[in-house]
Amino acid sequence: MSALKLFAWIAAAVLVHFVGMQLTPNFARFIDVFLVVVVLHSLEASSLSALLTGLLVGLLHDTITNGPFGLFGFADTIVGYGTARLAQRLVIQRPTGVLAVVSFAAALQQAIVVGLLFLLLPDPALPEPFWIALIRAGVSGLLGTAVYIATNHWRRNAEVRRRGKMSRLRLG
Repeated sequence: MSALKLFAWIAAAVLVHFVGMQLTPNFARFIDVFLVVVVLHSLEASSLSALLTGLLVGLLHDTITNGPFGLFGFADTIVGYGTARLAQRLVIQRPTGVLAVVSFAAALQQAIVVGLLFLLLPDPALPEPFWIALIRAGVSGLLGTAVYIATNHWRRNAEVRRRGKMSRLRLG
């Protein structure tokens, strides 16, 4: 994924986050659009690129949400790096695989955040396990899968159009 496409996805995540927060104040409780960007980028990127993307997107998430600074930066760095290493070892091409990876990444991210809250704050306010395990991980996984399917469909159509143009150039 080129840097320009990555910045466009990050800008789209910020826009979706702001619009979602305007529609319902609990939007960030249901879904983490920043995590979806990190995981989908990490599935195609090198370990270093995924690590840096996780760090930058996580710090952006911390800045926007006004939480303790660095929690999501740290968690998304680990998730991005872990996802990239997993994608280097396994072939993840089916939407069900992407659903599983994004859902697991959302649960892992929340586990890391909860662990950091326990270590750093004297009396942390913890999220409910129901929201972590079922709702947030499931909805983030479904969003990641939908974006993955849509981008693959767009890529295939772009390739068909490109091949059509090349064949017309050769015949003409």
